Amino acid sequence: MTTHVTTQVSSSHPVRDDHTDRTAPPAVRRHRGWALAGVGAGLCGIGTITTSGMVNAVYDPALVDDPAGITARLAEQVPTMYAFHTFTTLGAVLLVVFAAGLHRRLASTLPGSALPVVALAGLLGTAVVSVLGSGLDTEFMMGIPIEGAVQDANAAMYNHWIGTIPWLWTLAGLSGVATYVAGRRGSVPRWIGRTGLVLGGLTLLLGISPLQYMAGMTGPLWLLVTAIGFAAGDRAHRRA
Repeated sequence: MTTHVTTQVSSSHPVRDDHTDRTAPPAVRRHRGWALAGVGAGLCGIGTITTSGMVNAVYDPALVDDPAGITARLAEQVPTMYAFHTFTTLGAVLLVVFAAGLHRRLASTLPGSALPVVALAGLLGTAVVSVLGSGLDTEFMMGIPIEGAVQDANAAMYNHWIGTIPWLWTLAGLSGVATYVAGRRGSVPRWIGRTGLVLGGLTLLLGISPLQYMAGMTGPLWLLVTAIGFAAGDRAHRRA
């Protein structure tokens, strides 16, 4: 005996609208917190250069050959040293966050390229230089106001240190040039790439030249403009 089994599927059977395909890749939401961190790092970089220039006892022509006078003047500038330290260290921390975000941003559109790594390395190197530039702050900020705690020659050396090392934004210029090449390849908006060529390239050239400390004047500006660009003007990538 043969048995026939017929299965009918009703066309009126509703499809559950609460069912999702668990095999589909989750949507990636592109945040811009890293770019905002870059804006903060750029502003802190400008603050670093400004406050560093305000601690200028050792560069005062009236205090040449007067180490004791330099120490006394530095004692009056201690509040500015605290501001310098805050700007420099906070800027370094924010710069690391921006560096990581920039690497991810470039790598998402330039798979297999060395440009994301170059951009990351340049900014990380700049962050390390900033931390080292502020490395003597605590000892001298707290010691200079105490009479006899810091030798006059060492106080003068400290003023030279914070007046030079934090200005070495050379490697940030390398990151700027990397964004320019990325712009040529269509990875980032062209105007961001051109900013990398002009301000980043100038920063790199100044850093390589004997005028290396001038890199501190253009490097933070490149960072600020670029970070604002990614935060406010990179909508096409975030919507992709």
